[in-house]
Amino acid sequence: MLNKARIAVLVSGGGTNLEALFNAQAAGSLPHGEIVLVLSSNPDAFALERAGRRGVPAFAVSRKELGPAGFEAALTRKLTEYQVDLIVLAGFLSILSSDFVRRWPDRIVNVHPSLIPAFCGKGFYGLRVHQAALERGVKVTGATVHLVNEIPDGGRILLQKAVDILPGDTPETLQRRVMEQAEWVLLPKAVEQLAAHIAAEKEDHL
Repeated sequence: MLNKARIAVLVSGGGTNLEALFNAQAAGSLPHGEIVLVLSSNPDAFALERAGRRGVPAFAVSRKELGPAGFEAALTRKLTEYQVDLIVLAGFLSILSSDFVRRWPDRIVNVHPSLIPAFCGKGFYGLRVHQAALERGVKVTGATVHLVNEIPDGGRILLQKAVDILPGDTPETLQRRVMEQAEWVLLPKAVEQLAAHIAAEKEDHL
């Protein structure tokens, strides 16, 4: 496959989902895609180090320093420079504007740590999602991979996987189980599905 989908991963923290994608790529489970760029909204994100270890170009782009418009302009410049076909939000904590999202129709994918439509939308991220699930007393949670549109967590659902909530769970233990059992499984699978579609389109245009 000569025309692999060129993938950028946007991160803000530790980069565990980024690592799951790197592992999938190394194992041959991402045959139609190649991670060519990592962008972080946080200059101290450990995800940047993960990318460096794999030899993938990685840059910090600070929303705080550049402001919302400058931040998105800087992201766009890097995405264009690296000829990116597919953007993966992997623990990326900045909400992207409608204008930005519209430039990439069906080309931005996100992983969210709940079974959408439960515990999603503005303000639901990271441990807050798991805290809300525990407070509500639900017995099952999980993760969702979805396309990104103008509505936070509102795009078309690609894959979902349920994870049981166990007695004595804390937000931290639940977060870890959802990552291991759902996020790290679903995200590479969904990215490969999208990459295969993009790669086929690129072949058609030859």
